[in-house]
Amino acid sequence: MIFLVAAFLLLGLLVGTAAHIPVTATVVAATVIGCWLLVFAFRERKRRQGS
Repeated sequence: MIFLVAAFLLLGLLVGTAAHIPVTATVVAATVIGCWLLVFAFRERKRRQGS
């Protein structure tokens, strides 16, 4: 639950700042978040298949 709160807080900060920072910084941040989510999904799928 704390993880979800932290994720939403980070998302809110990034979405709020997206209007104030350059497009390239927004794209870089979105790419980093997207990669992190893909790694997380892969690890979760692998963990669930193993058990």
